[in-house]
Amino acid sequence: MSPENVEKLRRAYLAFNRGDFDAAIEIAHPEIEFARAGGQGPVRGAEAFREWMEPDALEDLRMEPLEFRTNGNKVLVRQRSRARGVGSGIELDIEAWAVWTLNENGLATRLEGFLAHERSEALEAAGLRD
Repeated sequence: MSPENVEKLRRAYLAFNRGDFDAAIEIAHPEIEFARAGGQGPVRGAEAFREWMEPDALEDLRMEPLEFRTNGNKVLVRQRSRARGVGSGIELDIEAWAVWTLNENGLATRLEGFLAHERSEALEAAGLRD
């Protein structure tokens, strides 16, 4: 995985965090599949992925990448997510894992989300070891 692709992911996270979802989605292949954490159903296609980014139950959602590890065409990202519930005002602050699969053009064809306690599964999905 080239440093340029990690930099593309960094820029996508920055765009997402400033609410520029059109710029954030530029990393996505038109047929991206997002396998969400926690057993939620998948999101298929760039348009649906873009819609997922829009705030609904959570506001001020920010995802801070804490670490990038690469293996071939996969990038494991340890990330911190912070948000506030729209109706409840409850603050959310969690660490999680994301495994991005990028094609030869640097577009994400798959994104897999993992909860903090699913570290082993995230490493396995990225083809990495401790």
